[in-house]
Amino acid sequence: MVKNFTKKKFLVTGGTGFLGREVCRELIRQGVPLKNIFVPRSRQFDLCVWKNCQRAVKGKDVVIHLAANVGGIGYNREKPGELFYDNLIMGTQLMEAARQAGVEKFVAIGTVCAYPKFTPAPFKEKDLWNGYPEETNAPYGLAKKMLLVQAQSYRAQYGFNAIYLLPVNLYGPGDNFKPNQSHVIPALIKRFVDAVEKRLSTVEVWGTGKATREFLFVKDAARAIVLAAERYEKSDPVNLGSGMEIRIKKLVEKIASISGYKGVIQWNHSKPDGQPRRKLDVSRARKEFGFKAETTFDKGLKETLHWYLLHCS
Repeated sequence: MVKNFTKKKFLVTGGTGFLGREVCRELIRQGVPLKNIFVPRSRQFDLCVWKNCQRAVKGKDVVIHLAANVGGIGYNREKPGELFYDNLIMGTQLMEAARQAGVEKFVAIGTVCAYPKFTPAPFKEKDLWNGYPEETNAPYGLAKKMLLVQAQSYRAQYGFNAIYLLPVNLYGPGDNFKPNQSHVIPALIKRFVDAVEKRLSTVEVWGTGKATREFLFVKDAARAIVLAAERYEKSDPVNLGSGMEIRIKKLVEKIASISGYKGVIQWNHSKPDGQPRRKLDVSRARKEFGFKAETTFDKGLKETLHWYLLHCS
């Protein structure tokens, strides 16, 4: 456990983003003074530039690396090269800069996309290397998975205290609702709210609806990351999830219902489903640092929809 955790100086990359804002709020809730949390802005600290990584980590005790170039299936298919390069370079350089600067702890945030396409559900951390990721997510997933290799290598050679966390798909207030970058829940919320406002009789949805997903409310994810930052000290990767699984067809119907949409849902089978199943084994997180998701899926969806209607509609 990190001693005097609330007195440490934190670097939170991606701290103005969807997850990053909640992580910063959770740090403050736990007693970390705002002045001890540094959030670099991408305009001034492009982390693909080595000198910026050195500047960002200077004088910090704990680094929580959340910054990422990320999006949904469409974005992954459009920009695989950018997703691979940006995420690989940012993570690799930042961890090396942190090591050189004597940072006490580095918290690397991976992705469920790192898992092999046909991983048996629930996904166990030991299955992480048993195959190639789902093709549309592979460049992003593999780039983020290299953080695990780097963290374990640095711990072995330098005794560097780096940990690696694997969050499942996140959702919640403040999510990215831009059509070309959003993940499934914000994309569906926007689509069905727009359909209601425009009185559309048909809404098209990608895929067959047969795939399954697990979702973790963003505030729960932030709590898990802060718990791990304080309490987890091992080289093994750790899943962060809710332990639930829902078929995309049911998810679509649920979001259509809470949005007030009563028209026809048309499935476009020519578009990809992505990974066939996603459900994590979340027992390690509970055992190692006492994390268990608290927000029910229905409650989280309603909060997300309410936020969207207030801020984006």
